[in-house]
Amino acid sequence: MRILGNFDIAEEVVQDSLVTALERWPDQGIPDNPGAWLMTTARRRAIDLLRRDRRYAEKVLILERSSVVGDPVEADDRLRLIFTCCHPALPQEAQVALTLRAVAGFTTQEIAAAFLVSEPAMAQRIVRAKRKIVAANIPYRVPEGAELPARLEAVLAVLYLMFNEGYLSRGTGAGMRRDLADDALWLTRLLDRLLPSQAEVLGLLALMKLHLARSAARFDAAGEMVLLPEQDRSRWDQEAIAEGLRTLDTAALMRRPGPYQLQAAIAAVHAEAPSWETTDWEQVVTLYDALLRSANSPVVRLNRAVALSHVRGAQVALGEVNDLALALGDYHLFHATRAELLDELGEAALATEARRRALELCQNPAERALLLRKLGH
Repeated sequence: MRILGNFDIAEEVVQDSLVTALERWPDQGIPDNPGAWLMTTARRRAIDLLRRDRRYAEKVLILERSSVVGDPVEADDRLRLIFTCCHPALPQEAQVALTLRAVAGFTTQEIAAAFLVSEPAMAQRIVRAKRKIVAANIPYRVPEGAELPARLEAVLAVLYLMFNEGYLSRGTGAGMRRDLADDALWLTRLLDRLLPSQAEVLGLLALMKLHLARSAARFDAAGEMVLLPEQDRSRWDQEAIAEGLRTLDTAALMRRPGPYQLQAAIAAVHAEAPSWETTDWEQVVTLYDALLRSANSPVVRLNRAVALSHVRGAQVALGEVNDLALALGDYHLFHATRAELLDELGEAALATEARRRALELCQNPAERALLLRKLGH
């Protein structure tokens, strides 16, 4: 992408080089430097493609003279690509969708699920974004100076969605994709080094650390999900929790609160509670109220309703959840949450109906297994 400046061609030659590797490596063996092999193969394929078109004569010359050697880790190419995708010439939702597709390798289906839109609509959004980058000649680089803060919001949104997909996958392959979650954490650390005075970068970093600190307790030996009330808190990584709290405190000292810091603060309340019963739900609701003022969304309202149920009871919380039916009717956790509240209120038949709808919409194998258990299967 750095050399070609064209998403479609870059994507095509990289895919071709991966196919070539799958064909040759089983017989020839994996090369000592697989990344360099793939880059060289992609460069040769790009030269072959571009030689057919006079418009790309200059690009061919650059490719022929270039070894396409990677830059140092501090100037990670994926971070450059994220900023390219998150250019203000693109609508923000298109920025996030394209980055998840090009950088994190999400499928169009996974991205559509994250945005709660149809797969065809998301496919069109991604195609239009790629064309816009080419048409507007958007540069492949990390912006500098005054440009950076304005570009930050979309970049943080990408890293957050990338982490969420790793922490609890929307796909059918695995309950958690730890490699993807760790990758998002690594990129966020890199972003923090690039922008050391940004409170929201630290807020997101703290949020990731606090969530990952309890990852060992989230699934049992059979790979089935263990919900927060039943988790063995002795398996939580206390050192990682302490590190997350320190990061959050550093962000708070900057006195520039934002949604990622507030979400991290909510995670911190849970992380610091010695048991489920001692969770400070009043504080959690207060933090969600603050979060709604800065990032009002149906999913935040759904999470707030869950916290509210522990303060004002299931009946009040169910009323708040029901108000979200139009916005979240195709979101499995909306129906799963309703089922839990209906169970508390003794409405077993309605709870079963809601849980069945959640199962229809859910793809994650660990979540599906949990729903099936609750349905008695």
